[in-house]
Amino acid sequence: MARHQEVTSMSADIRTIPHFIKGRHETGNSDRFGDVFDPSAGEVQARVPLATKAELAHAVEIAKEAQADWAATNPQRRARVMFRFKALVEENMDDLARLLASEHGKVVADAKGDIQRGLEVIEFACGVPHLLKGEYTEGAGPGIDVYSMRQPLGVVAGITPFNFPAMIPMWMFGVAIACGNAFILKPSERDPSVPLRLAELMREAGLPDGVLNVVHGDKEVVDAILEHPDVKAVSFVGSSDIAQYVYVKGAENGKRVQAMGGAKNHGIIMPDADMDQVVKDLVGSAFGSAGERCMALPVAVPVGEDTANKLIEALIPEIEKLTPGHSLDPDAVYGPVVTAAHKARIESYIEMGVKEGAELLIDGRGFELQGHEKGFFVGPSLFDRVRPDMRSYREEIFGPVLQIVRAKDLEEAARLPSEHQYGNGVAIFTRNGLAAREFAAKVNVGMVGINVPIPVPVAYHTFGGWKRSAFGDSNQHGMEGVRFFTKIKTVTQRWPTGEITDQSFIIPTMG
Repeated sequence: MARHQEVTSMSADIRTIPHFIKGRHETGNSDRFGDVFDPSAGEVQARVPLATKAELAHAVEIAKEAQADWAATNPQRRARVMFRFKALVEENMDDLARLLASEHGKVVADAKGDIQRGLEVIEFACGVPHLLKGEYTEGAGPGIDVYSMRQPLGVVAGITPFNFPAMIPMWMFGVAIACGNAFILKPSERDPSVPLRLAELMREAGLPDGVLNVVHGDKEVVDAILEHPDVKAVSFVGSSDIAQYVYVKGAENGKRVQAMGGAKNHGIIMPDADMDQVVKDLVGSAFGSAGERCMALPVAVPVGEDTANKLIEALIPEIEKLTPGHSLDPDAVYGPVVTAAHKARIESYIEMGVKEGAELLIDGRGFELQGHEKGFFVGPSLFDRVRPDMRSYREEIFGPVLQIVRAKDLEEAARLPSEHQYGNGVAIFTRNGLAAREFAAKVNVGMVGINVPIPVPVAYHTFGGWKRSAFGDSNQHGMEGVRFFTKIKTVTQRWPTGEITDQSFIIPTMG
C-alpha cells in the first residue's frame, strides 16, 4: 500500500476536509495532506489530512468511552436513530449526490443509486430489535434452560474504497452501530466528503457523540487500525492485494476481518438469449460509472461463433453512442474516472490488450471533453477475441473496457469464471431454465445473476465473492453482517427448588 501523494500546492481557496471525532470536526496534527480532485476538471479542489497513529488511537479511545452507554441503549431506541438517519439522507439526497459526483466523477444519477443502495442496508438495520433476538430452549435438562444472546463486539472499524463512498460505509456502519458497537470509519482519501457528511447526519439523527468517528488517512492509519488492541473487528473493501494484506495483518492481531477484493465478472450469452436485452444490459453494466465498480460486467462470453458475431454487430453502434460527460451534466451517460493515475492505468491495459493480440474494435484512449480537456475522461473501449491467457483478461481493469471471450459451448464458457482468480459475480443470459439452474449450481463464483447483469443481492441477503474476491468467511450486510458485528453468549441456567448440595457444583448433563 503506497502512501498518498502529499499536496504540492496549498492555495488559500482549497478547502480542508476534516476528521469527525466525538461529534466535532478536527483537522488534527498531521503535517501530511492528500489531494482531493474534481475529476471533471482535473484540478485539486480540496485537501484531506492524513492522520497519524496517535490520532487514530485518540479516536479509538473516544469510541471506546461512548460504546458502553450505546450498547446499554435498548435496540428499539437504536433503531429509532436509524429511522431518523434514513429520513435525513433522503431529505438531503440531491445535495449528497452532487457532492459525491463532484469528488468521485460518477454522474448524479449513479451517485443517487450509490446512496440508495446504502440506504437499503440502513432500512435492514432498522429491524435490529428482531435481528438481535437469540435462541431459547426450555427443559434442555432436568430443570435446565438454555438461551443465547447477541452482544456487540465493542469498537469496530471500516476501511472503504473510493468507488462507492456512500453505499459501502452505510453497509458497514449501519449494521455495526445498530448492533451496539462504536465505529471508526476510514474512508478513501480520494472522495471523503460524503462519508463525513453521513457522519454529521448520524449525529443529527440522535447518535451520541463518539459512536461514529471518521478518520482520514493512508497506510499509516490502516496499519494503526489493524494493530490497535481495542479495535475488535475490521471490514474492508478494496483491491485484492490490499484485502489479503488487511486480512492477514488483522488476523495476526486477533481481530475479526472481512476483506472484499477485486473482481472480473463474466456474462455468459447463450444462443437463445434475448439479444436486444443483452446488449442493453452489457452496455449499462460494463460502462456505467465508468466501469469503476466491483460488480461491473467487463467480460462478455458469447457461446458459439454465430452468437458472438450477432452480439458484436449489435454492440458496436450502441457503444459508439456513449459519450462521457461532466459528472454534473444530466445528459452524461458516465463521467470521468477518479484520478489521472487511474486514467493512465486503464489506458495502459488497453495498450496491453492490443500488444497481446486482442482485436480492439473501439478505442477509448485519448478522449477529451470540450471545455474540460484536463478532466480524467476515458472513452468506451471494446475488445474481441480476448484469450484467457492474456494478462489484460486475468487482471481487473476497473474502467470502461468490455472484453469479449468467445466460447464454443456452455461447458467452456462456465470454465472461464470458475477458473479465474476472482470469483465475485457472474451472469448468464438465456431462456433455458435447466441450463441456468445447472450453471448457477456449479459455477465457482459467489454471486450469480440469471438474466440479471449486476447480481448485487438485496440488503436482507448478503454480499460476498469467492477466491481472491473475498478473504475471511463472512459476507457483508444481511444476517451475515449482524453475525460479524456481534458475539454469541450462551447461558445455561437452573434454579434450585430444594436443598443445595455439593452436587450443585458438578457440571450438569442433559440426561
